[in-house]
Amino acid sequence: MTPNDGSLLAHLAELRNALLRGIAAVLVIFVCLIYFARDIYHWLATPLMAHLPEGATMIATDVGAPFFAPFKLTMVVAFAVAVPFLLHQIWRFIAPGLYKHEKRLVAPLLISSTLLFYGGIAFAYYVVLPLAFAFFTNMAPEGITIATDISSYLDFVLKIFFAFGIAFEIPVAILLLCWSGTTTPQQLRSKRAYVIVAVFVIGMLLTPPDVISQTLLALPMWLLFELGLLFARFYTPQAGTDSTQGDQS
Repeated sequence: MTPNDGSLLAHLAELRNALLRGIAAVLVIFVCLIYFARDIYHWLATPLMAHLPEGATMIATDVGAPFFAPFKLTMVVAFAVAVPFLLHQIWRFIAPGLYKHEKRLVAPLLISSTLLFYGGIAFAYYVVLPLAFAFFTNMAPEGITIATDISSYLDFVLKIFFAFGIAFEIPVAILLLCWSGTTTPQQLRSKRAYVIVAVFVIGMLLTPPDVISQTLLALPMWLLFELGLLFARFYTPQAGTDSTQGDQS
C-alpha cells in the first residue's frame, strides 16, 4: 500500500466516523423529542388553527396519519436541531485541508448559513404562514367547510420552510460565487435591477396571490442580496494573491 493509499483510507475512515456521529446525534435528539411529538405538531398547526372558522378542525384521512405525521415532523425537527453539530462535524473534516486564511473565512460562513436558514424558517412561521392561512380561509367559497388533512398540511408547511430557508441563504450564495471567482460584487451591483425583479417574481411564486405576502418575502430577499454584496468584498480573491502562500495548520 502506498502512502497516498493510507492517507485516502484515513480520510474515508474519518468521513465514516463523522457520518456516524451525525446520525447518532440526530437519533439521540429524536428519542428525546418523540414524547413531545403531539405537542410539536400542535405548535406547527397553530398558524392554521388560529384562522379556521369556529367549530372547524383539522382531519386525518389516513388511518396511520395521527401517528406518522407527528413522527415525521419530530424527525425533521431533530435533524434541524442537530444542524449545528452536523456542521461542526463537516468543519472538523475539512479544516485540516484548509489554509489559515481560508479557515478564518469558512467558519463565519458555516455559522451564518445556519443562522440564515433558521431565520428563514422563523420568518415563514411567524409572518408568512399566518398571512397565507388568513388569505386562504377568507377566500373559501360560501358553503365550503375547511377541513385540512394533517399529512397534507405537514407537507405544505415543510415545503414552505425549506423554500424560505433556502431563500434566506442568498448572502452565502453571493459570498461563494465571489470567493470562487465566478462573479464580482461590481458585476452583481450592475445587475441589481434584474435581481429586484427576480425576487418579486419569486415572492409571487412562493406566497399567496396578494401584494402584502409577496412583498414580505421579496423585501427580505432584496435586503439579504444587499447584505451579501456588503460582505462579498472580504471573500473576493485579490489580484496577484496565491492561496498557496498561506500556511496550513
